[in-house]
Amino acid sequence: MVIDPVKWRRVGYTKRIERWMDIQKTRRIYELGSLPPFLLVFAGRVAPIEHRWNQHGLGGDNVRRSCRDLHPGPVSLLHWSGKGKPWDRLDSRRPCPLDALWAPYDLYGHAHWNTA
Repeated sequence: MVIDPVKWRRVGYTKRIERWMDIQKTRRIYELGSLPPFLLVFAGRVAPIEHRWNQHGLGGDNVRRSCRDLHPGPVSLLHWSGKGKPWDRLDSRRPCPLDALWAPYDLYGHAHWNTA
């Protein structure tokens, strides 16, 4: 997500998103994690960005052998979307090969693990 922070503050997007999150606490209106409040607030007022900016889907489930490779070409953002997170897979000692890209940022000491 790329945002204009000046417009974000001026329009009050934080409060709008928090309002939907409060509704979710009492009425459970969605099931898809953190994305729905943004979708409800922006209601289609978004623009696509080039695929190379977001390498999504790295959260594939390693137990089911759904680790993904990077798409061809340059990549600017590695996005572990999905249920499989690199920190969980490193903890369970069943990482996907690309989890090694995240390992150096691990603040809890897994960075030294060989994930290959």
